[in-house]
Amino acid sequence: MISTNAFDYINILDKAADASWKRETLIANNLANADTPGYKRQDIDFQTALRNEISRFHYSSLDKKIQDVDMRNLNPEVYTDHGNYSYRLDGNNVDIDTEQVELASEQIKYQALTTSITSEFTRLQTVLK
Repeated sequence: MISTNAFDYINILDKAADASWKRETLIANNLANADTPGYKRQDIDFQTALRNEISRFHYSSLDKKIQDVDMRNLNPEVYTDHGNYSYRLDGNNVDIDTEQVELASEQIKYQALTTSITSEFTRLQTVLK
């Protein structure tokens, strides 16, 4: 039996790209509901889930940490942001400017993740030639 960790980074990048796509969708939904009375913005926090999973291994190399990541723990839940207080009378807590900046940032992050995934596969192809 051959065991390999060649896809460990790709698997993590794939989970990150999925979470980034989901966050883009949530932010777009927040923007669409910016005028809905009582609407509370929704978000997802993949970075904290990944940080918590990697920080379990204090004195290991990054390669070893990535190899030991439990992929089941990298499924962060969507949460409703009740802590982001609304200054609006209708109770809506969506700030259009902030959401637009977050959306642009998330789009750049998603592009970087997909580029990294492509690079990882290119490296594997090069090795296999």
